[in-house]
Amino acid sequence: MKLNRKNRRPGLGFLKLLCTVYCALFTLLAPALSWAQAQSALDSGDTAWMLVATALVLFMTIPGLALFYGGLVRAKNVLSVLMQCFAITCLVSILWLVGVYSLVFDSGSGFLGGLSKMFLFHIGRTAQNGSIPEALFSMFQMTFAIITPALIIGAFAERMKFSAVLLFTGLWLVLVYAPIAHWVWGPDGWLNQMGALDFAGGMVVHISAGVAGLVSALVLGKRKGYPATPMPPHSMTLCVVGASMLWVGWFGFNAGSALAANGVASAAMVATHIAGAAAALSWMFMEWIKHGKPSVLGIVSGAVAGLALVTPGSGFVGPVGALGMGIVAGIACQWGASSLKRRFGYDDALDAFGVHGVGGFLGVILTGLFASPLLGGFQQGMTFARQLPVQFLGAVATLAYSALGTFIILQGVKALLGLRVNPEEETEGLDVSLHDERGYNF
Repeated sequence: MKLNRKNRRPGLGFLKLLCTVYCALFTLLAPALSWAQAQSALDSGDTAWMLVATALVLFMTIPGLALFYGGLVRAKNVLSVLMQCFAITCLVSILWLVGVYSLVFDSGSGFLGGLSKMFLFHIGRTAQNGSIPEALFSMFQMTFAIITPALIIGAFAERMKFSAVLLFTGLWLVLVYAPIAHWVWGPDGWLNQMGALDFAGGMVVHISAGVAGLVSALVLGKRKGYPATPMPPHSMTLCVVGASMLWVGWFGFNAGSALAANGVASAAMVATHIAGAAAALSWMFMEWIKHGKPSVLGIVSGAVAGLALVTPGSGFVGPVGALGMGIVAGIACQWGASSLKRRFGYDDALDAFGVHGVGGFLGVILTGLFASPLLGGFQQGMTFARQLPVQFLGAVATLAYSALGTFIILQGVKALLGLRVNPEEETEGLDVSLHDERGYNF
């Protein structure tokens, strides 16, 4: 029978209201509850370390690389280098968000990833590597994507249009960097499946950028007056400050690639520091023997070379292996930055190829040696007969693809915008001719 208003229980309406409010709150808070559950699966120590490592790698580009390269160019071009590094940081960050992260780390094919992670959809609350948020992993990898094209500008410094730099960077990131990074680090990348060792970017960063720099220098041609006109660094002070920042930031670059605050990160940090120190000294002593005096430019260039060469093996090699790799870096990259360039006559303005191309290639090969436990490394069960061919194949494939892709992109940019500033603008300097500003007002 029906109850009239007088016979209804006084608490029934309140209970209905309470149930309605509870259901509404549960619906609204369900995402937050799932986020809390996902958070509980994360490791706070690993997450904290990766936050720091991400900041350190970004610090390598702005201000580290910007100051290092800025000090190496002539005073009339210092702002152009700073501007290029800063603009590349901004452009790559947006492109990474839109789809480059997905092309690298989403499952797809052995050559390129898919697009399900465009705009970082559906990854903020998921864990990567079991202990850090995937959003943080994406941010960490973004800093690698930022510094790689920024390294290339050292080869064509003082002569490329700013508009051409931006278009080249965007196309190169999508068409060259993304495929190579997926080959090596993607879940189904073909080099990853073959067991190629590249802990922090010997192939992905240094070979690809160094070779792209060489191709860019060849396509653009020499700077006006090179090599007859002396073009020394305008500020060794800025150069040393920038190189020092790069060294500190490299701990995030290499040790951070462990993706955890653990023993692998510690070993990578040790290897990084030892290789940088050994290469700095070996380059310095090489110059001292050849020219009678040690140079500041030599010792800082050697440090960067050692840090670059040990990068692919930093998480795999022991301290003694890092020492050997550092000594090789100082000798080989000094040859690549001076003798090789003079012999063939190309104008690699800031030695992007001599340091990163030569260093990255040798580093990938030497990782196949020094990662073995027989030489103090940490790759149990590794054999030279199996690993060295894989390392060599990865290095050559990266070199060839980056060279071809860079050449095609440069020709496209040349047809659309032109590549090089005119002779009058180059003589005046890119700071004033392209940006209407001066680095120094005396």
